[in-house]
Amino acid sequence: MKRREFMTLLGGAAVAWPMAVRAQQPAMPVIGFMSARSPDDSVHLLAAFRQGLGESGFVEGRTVAVEYRWAHGEYGRLPALAAELVNRGVAVLLGVGGDASALAAKAATSTIPIVFGMGSDPVAAGMVASFNRPGGNATGVSVLTNQMEPKRLGLLYELIPSATLVGALLNPNFPPAASQLQELEAAARTIDQRLFVSKASDDAQLDSAFASLVGQRVGALIVVADPYFDTRRDRIISFAAQNRLPAIYHFREYAVAGGLLSYGVSLTDAYRQFGVYAAKILKGEKPADLPVQQVVKFELVINLKTAKTLGFEFPPTFSARADEVIE
Repeated sequence: MKRREFMTLLGGAAVAWPMAVRAQQPAMPVIGFMSARSPDDSVHLLAAFRQGLGESGFVEGRTVAVEYRWAHGEYGRLPALAAELVNRGVAVLLGVGGDASALAAKAATSTIPIVFGMGSDPVAAGMVASFNRPGGNATGVSVLTNQMEPKRLGLLYELIPSATLVGALLNPNFPPAASQLQELEAAARTIDQRLFVSKASDDAQLDSAFASLVGQRVGALIVVADPYFDTRRDRIISFAAQNRLPAIYHFREYAVAGGLLSYGVSLTDAYRQFGVYAAKILKGEKPADLPVQQVVKFELVINLKTAKTLGFEFPPTFSARADEVIE
């Protein structure tokens, strides 16, 4: 072999070796993130999710990719969105933003690891075998949101005992709606509070629900926990303000956006945990061995600015119990 030919071959090999090494590097893992909510009302929640990933060294776009799917409160879209992510071959599938998303993820795959978030009991819903030993391919976080309706009604009754009729805004298409209504009605009977339930699962029905609440002249409003309502948060708060209607909501975000008060779990804590669990699974842990977490941080948030606009004053003892007071 001539010297020039030998050098040419050697140079080609020098170029080929790094290419071969790069080709052997594993592809970046992909997380499928599916939510019944919308990206606009989830910006701070995504930040918490990424924080959870980062605690284990995963950085979106660098060491892990995330594909997002949003139902925008339209639960009927979730099965197709879940199927898309399953066909994509994601390493972990998140079904968050409410029970409908979690159930759609569970129905879509029995093999891909699932991290879910839901407001009702995941054992009763068939998501896991038990909290401590989930079994199967799913684990996640129970935020207990749907079980807090009696507590919220009690807070509203404490604040406005003169309201002879309280309105409740409920989405009948939300999977736990029947149990939510049952618990709410039972709580109302206990305190002898008349209740008017107005139902909505889309925008046209929401307008009709608003009209019926006005027509019934309800004296206060409880918005029953539901991801569809979260995607229409500003519309609901605006309705309450226009009709000078004291209302209680299930997440802090409502009070921050101008709602009178809210009582519920810290959603940011839940979304951080979604990131933590997704990272654990990417590192090789199995959902069956990861206990279902429960968010234990509850927040009572009151908005004094909104109260002033409504001509309403929180009793000092009530204000003292608040975890956050928005001036």
